[in-house]
Amino acid sequence: MKFPSFIVAFSLLQVILLMPGLCAEKTDSQARSVSYPSLGERHSKEYCAMYDICGQRSDGKVLNCPYGSPSVKPDELFSAKIQSLCPSISGNVCCTEDQFDTLRAQVQQAIPFLVGCPACLRNFLNLFCELSCSPNQSLFINVTSVSEVNGNLTVDGINFFVSDAFGEGLYDSCKEVKFGTMNTRAIEFIGAGATNFKEWFEFIGQKAPPGFPGSPYAIDFKPTVPDLSGMKPMNVSTYSCGDTSLGCSCGDCPSSPQCTNTEPPSPPKKDHCSITIGPVKVRCIDFALAIAYIVLVFGLSGWALFHRQRERILASEKEPLLKSIDEDQANSSNMQYDENLALEGRGVAAQLKNGAQLSIIQGYMSSFYRSYGMWVARNPTLVLCSSLAVVIVLCFGLIHIEVETRPEKLWVGHGSKAAEEKQFFDSHLAPFYRIEQLILATLPDNGKSPSIVSDDNIQLLFEIQEKVDGIRANYSGLTVSLTDICLKPLGQDCATQSVLQYFKMDRENFENYGGVTHAEYCFQHYTSSETCLSAFEAPLDPSTALGGFSGINYSEASAFVVTYPVNNAIDEAGNGNGKAVAWEKAFIQLVKEELLPLVQSRNLSLSFSSESSIEEELKRESTADIITIVVSYLVMFAYISITLGDAPRLSTFYISSKVLLGLSGVVLVMLSVLGSVGLFSAFGVKSTLIIMEVIPFLVLAVGVDNMCILVHAVKRQPLGLPLEERISNALVEVGPSITLASLAEILAFAVGGFTPMPACRVFSLFAALAVLLDFLLQVTAFVSLIVFDCLRAEDNRIDCFPCIKIPSSTEEPDEGMNSRGPGLLARYMQEIHAPFLGLWAVKVVVIAVFVAFALASIALSTRVESGLEQQIVLPRDSYVQGYFTNISEYLRIGPPLYFVVKNYNYSLESRDTNKLCSINQCDSNSLLNEISRASLVPESSFIAKPAASWLDDFLVWLSPEAFGCCRKFTNGSYCPPDDQPPCCSPDGGSCGFGGVCKDCTTCFRHSDLVNDRPSTEQFREKLPWFLNALPSADCAKGGHGAYTSSVDLSGYESGVIKASEFRTYHTPLNKQGDYVNALRAAREFSSRISDSLKMQIFPYSVFYIFFEQYLDIWRIALTNIAIALGAIFIVCLVITSSLWISAILVLVLVMIVVDLMGVMAILGIQLNAVSVVNLIMSIGIAVEFCVHIANAFLVSNGNRDQRMKEALSTIGASVFSGITLTKLVGVIVLFFSRSELFVVYYFQMYLALVLVGFLHGLVFLPVVLSLMGPPGRNVA
Repeated sequence: MKFPSFIVAFSLLQVILLMPGLCAEKTDSQARSVSYPSLGERHSKEYCAMYDICGQRSDGKVLNCPYGSPSVKPDELFSAKIQSLCPSISGNVCCTEDQFDTLRAQVQQAIPFLVGCPACLRNFLNLFCELSCSPNQSLFINVTSVSEVNGNLTVDGINFFVSDAFGEGLYDSCKEVKFGTMNTRAIEFIGAGATNFKEWFEFIGQKAPPGFPGSPYAIDFKPTVPDLSGMKPMNVSTYSCGDTSLGCSCGDCPSSPQCTNTEPPSPPKKDHCSITIGPVKVRCIDFALAIAYIVLVFGLSGWALFHRQRERILASEKEPLLKSIDEDQANSSNMQYDENLALEGRGVAAQLKNGAQLSIIQGYMSSFYRSYGMWVARNPTLVLCSSLAVVIVLCFGLIHIEVETRPEKLWVGHGSKAAEEKQFFDSHLAPFYRIEQLILATLPDNGKSPSIVSDDNIQLLFEIQEKVDGIRANYSGLTVSLTDICLKPLGQDCATQSVLQYFKMDRENFENYGGVTHAEYCFQHYTSSETCLSAFEAPLDPSTALGGFSGINYSEASAFVVTYPVNNAIDEAGNGNGKAVAWEKAFIQLVKEELLPLVQSRNLSLSFSSESSIEEELKRESTADIITIVVSYLVMFAYISITLGDAPRLSTFYISSKVLLGLSGVVLVMLSVLGSVGLFSAFGVKSTLIIMEVIPFLVLAVGVDNMCILVHAVKRQPLGLPLEERISNALVEVGPSITLASLAEILAFAVGGFTPMPACRVFSLFAALAVLLDFLLQVTAFVSLIVFDCLRAEDNRIDCFPCIKIPSSTEEPDEGMNSRGPGLLARYMQEIHAPFLGLWAVKVVVIAVFVAFALASIALSTRVESGLEQQIVLPRDSYVQGYFTNISEYLRIGPPLYFVVKNYNYSLESRDTNKLCSINQCDSNSLLNEISRASLVPESSFIAKPAASWLDDFLVWLSPEAFGCCRKFTNGSYCPPDDQPPCCSPDGGSCGFGGVCKDCTTCFRHSDLVNDRPSTEQFREKLPWFLNALPSADCAKGGHGAYTSSVDLSGYESGVIKASEFRTYHTPLNKQGDYVNALRAAREFSSRISDSLKMQIFPYSVFYIFFEQYLDIWRIALTNIAIALGAIFIVCLVITSSLWISAILVLVLVMIVVDLMGVMAILGIQLNAVSVVNLIMSIGIAVEFCVHIANAFLVSNGNRDQRMKEALSTIGASVFSGITLTKLVGVIVLFFSRSELFVVYYFQMYLALVLVGFLHGLVFLPVVLSLMGPPGRNVA
C-alpha cells in the first residue's frame, strides 16, 4: 500500500491555542500553582480578565498575567493587524502586541488545515480571537488558578464560558473539513477526532506537561455562567459551512444546500431474482430450469411410450421375416463370434469400395489413406527418417529458447487497458514502489489472538529491525543496504512503516519515551504529538503498522505489520532493480535462517514477503514437480506398452508385447513438443514454465489415443491379407476419424490463442502446434514403426531386442500376431454394454439423468466465481502461502487508489480547476467532491476515504489567509515558513519574527487573485514552489514528500498538466471477488465522472493490471467456447457431409462443457484464463470420446439400434482403453503434485473431463444416436 502523507504536522490540535508562546530560551524557573478565587472578580464590558505576559514556562511557552484591567485602545497599525486576523474585534482590545503576535504565530499552524472552508476557519479564529483580545474578555473568562514563575504570578487555569450555540456552530462547520494530504478529516488533527463540540473543547482545554504540545494552562469550557456573577457566555455569531459568502465545498460541507441534491451512490442490490415457495427461496434460473426439466421428462416419457408402441406393431408385422433372419444368424453365430473383428476390416473395405457409405471428403480421405498406407508399408524407412529429420530440424530452434517468469508478462495481455494505464502512470508520475513486508503476530489462545502490543514484543521488533538494518547484499561487487534502496520522502530516513517509528526507530528512545505506554498514546495522537512523528518526519497512521484489530482499538492489535517501501526503477525490459533484488534475496535468507527461529522461540508467528518473492517461488515451482511429471510419463508409458500388445499366453509375451513400439510413440510425442517449442523459440516467442510441464503430458495423453486406435485397427485386420493391405485397410478404417479428432483438437487449442492472458495464449499456441506435429508424426513415423513392429513379430524377434530371433514353435503356430480373438473389453462392449443401452427403459433413464445433470450444471455455472487465488499459483510449501493468509486476516487498510487526470488545463480561462478541487468555490460535482461522496458508501464504491488532493492543498497554500505558507522575500524569491531555515537556524537556534525572514510577505493579496484563484502565470510560477516546499508546523501544506510525484511538470509551462493524481485507498480486499469488484467499481466511477466533467480521468491501483481480465472473463470464455464449437462443427460437416451427425456431436460437446462448468462450481474452481483454456481444450479432447463412435455409426448398416451396437462393438473398446484409461492413468498421477495449480486446474479439471467425456461418449452419445441419429445410407 502507498503510505499517504510524508508531511510534518506539529501539534495541530492543541497548539493552536494562543497560549503556546514564541520559541524562547528555556528557563530553569520553578512554577508554583495556587488557587485564585479573588482576582478577576470584576466582570463587565470593556474589562480584561488577563492582560500582558508575566512569564514563560521551562519549555518557552508564555504565560499571561492574571490581573484584570480595563481594555486598551490600540494604535492604528496594531488595530489594522488585529482586524486582519480578527475582523469581529474593533475598538479596544485586551491583548498586547506581543500577545497578539503569539496568537498569530500559533493559529497560522491551523490555518492551512481549515482555509479551504472559510466558514470553519472564521469560526475557529473567532474562538481564539475572543479568548485573547476581546475587549469584553472578563464577561466570559474567569481566572481560577495562578502559578508563580520567577516571582511573578501567571495564569494557571481559567474558566471559558462559551454558549452551546457557538460550540455547535463551530463544530458543525468544521466536522467534515478534509485534510487531503492525510486522506482524513481536519478534526483528526485539530480536535483529536472529536465527535461533538464538548469533546473538542475538552481536548483543547487540557493542560500540556512541559515539552508537550498544547495549552500551558488548563481551560475549563463551560456552557453556563454562575448565578449573580454578571458574566455571560461568549456567543459570537457563527457561520454555517453552507453560507453563501463564506461557503465551503461539498466535500467539506455535505449539508450545504447546493450539495443536498447530490446523494451518495446507493449500494447496488445484490439480490438475484428469486421466488419464494413456502419456507424455501429459490432463484429464478433454478426454478425455470426445474420446470423445463419436468416438462422435458414428461415429453420424453410420452415420446418413448408412443415409439415403443409403434415398434411393437411394426415388429409383429415383420415377425416371420425376423424369425428367418434370426435362424440364419444363429447358424453362423460361432463363426461370426470368432471372426467378428477381423471381418470388420473387409466390411469397411467393401463399403468404402462402392462409396455409398461415405461423403465426398471421406471418399477422398479414404482413397488417400489407402494409397498412402500401401506406400508407407513399402517404404517405412524413408517415411520414418524423413519425418524425424523435419522435426529434428525444428528442434534446433531450442538454442534460442527463453523462459518468461515475470508475472506481469505472464498474466497481462498485450494492449490491456490496465497495462496502458500503468505505463502512463509509471512514465508520467512514478512507478509504484517495491514492498518488503513482515507480519509478526501472536498465536491464537482459545480461538482468540491476544494483543501483541507489549514491551517485550516491541523490544523484539527492535531486535528484528537491527538485524534487517544489518543486511549487506552484494550486487556486482557493490555492498547494498536498506538505506541504499529505501524510499526517502523527506531527508535521509527510510519511510519504514512500523510502530518503531513512534520511537524514531531508536531503541534508546523506547525507555525515554515511556515504552508501550507511549506507543498506545501515539495510536490516538499520531497526528498531533511531535514525539509521535516518525523518523522521516511524518505522521504514521497506526492502521498501516498494526493488524488484527477492530475499529480503532489499536491496542487490541494482534499483529505488527512492518513494511519497507523500496524505490522502483523499472525499464522496458523489466531491469533496473538489480540492487533491490539482491537485497531482497538477502532479506528472505535472513528471515528464514535467523528471524523465523527467533520469533518462534517467543511463541509468535512470522510471515514475510518481498517484491520478488512470487517470481522466485514461480521459478522454484518449475522444478518442484519434475518427479511428478516423470512418474506420470512412466505410468502412461507402461500402460501404453501393455495396452498396445496382446499376449494370449505368457510364453509368447516377449514377441507379442509392444514395449518398444510404446516407447517409440512416447519419443515421438516428446519430439513433437520439442519441435513446437523450437519453432516458436526460433521466432522469438518466449516459453513459460507451464508449457514445459503440462504440454508434454497433454500431448502424450492426446497422442496415446491415436496410437492405440491405430494399433488396434491393424490388429483387427484379417491375418490372411498382406502386411501392406492390412496397414492400408487400418488407415482407411480409422484415418478419417483420427484426422477429424486431431483437427478438432488443433482448432480447440488454437482458439485458446484468443485468450488475452499471455501465459495461456502462448500455451494454447504451443500446444496446437505440438498436437499438429504429433498427428503428422503418428500418420508417418508411427505408422512406419507399426510396420517394423509387425515385421518383427512375424519374424519371431524379441520385442525390446529385435536383433534376437526366436525359432518358430511348431506346437503353437497361431500364437503371437497370428492369434486373433475378441478381447475381454471388446466382448463386454459387444455382449453387455451395447445390448444394455439398447433397452428402452435404459434409454429413457440415460436421457433423463444426463439432461438433469446438464440443467443442474447450467444453474451451478452461474455460481462459478472469477479470479485466480494467488495461493494456488505457488507451491504448497511456499513461505508466501502463509503471508497471503495473514494479509487477509490482519490488514485493515486496502491498496492505494489513484485517480489520474490527463491534460488538466490550469489556465484561468478554463473551468478545469473548479471541476477537480473540493475547497470553496469548487463545483459541487467536482472529482474530489464525488470521491468524497463515494467514500460514504464503501461497501459499493470500495473507496475507503476522501482523496489527498495536491490541487486543494496548493490553492490553500497560495491563499493570503495561509500567511505562513506561500511567502516571498523582497527580491521575489521563495521564503520558507518561519520555523524552517534560513528563517530558523539549522542548528536548532531560536526562531522568531526577526532575522532574515522578517521582511517576508505573503505571495499574494486578495486583490492579486481572481475569485481567490491564481492567474495562469501565478499558477505556473508558484506550482514548483509548492511541490518543493517542506511541510512544517507553521505550514503543514508544503507539497514536498506528499505530492513530489503527484504532478508531471514536463511541459506544464503551456498551461496544461499532462498527468496528475489524487490518492485515496480501497477498502480492505480479502477475496479475489473483492479485487475484481473494486476494479469494476473504480472504472465505472471514473467513466461516470469523466463523462460528467468532460475530462480524461482513469483509476489506477497496483493490482488492476492482474485483475482486469476478470471484468469480462465470462464473455471471453463463452466467445472462445462458441468459436471452438463452431470450428469443430464446420470440420465435422465438411468431412462427414452430415449436418445431422455434426449437430449431434456439437450438442454432446456443449453438454460436456456445461457439465464441466457445473463440476467447477461444485469443486470451487474459479473461472480464469487457465480454466478458460482448459474448457476450450476440453472441447478438443472430448471430441475423441465422441467422434470415433459417431463415425463408426455413420458408416454402419441397419437400423439405429443395430448401428449403435455395431459402432460400440467396433470402436468402443478402443475408445475405453485407448482414450479413457490412458488419460485417467496420466491424470491421477497429477494428484501428487506439490503445486496447487496442478492439482486444481489439471488434476481435478482433467479428471472431471475424462469421466464426463467417457460417460457422454460411451453412454449418452450411443443412446442419442439410437434414438435420433441420422438414417443409414443405402448401399448401392
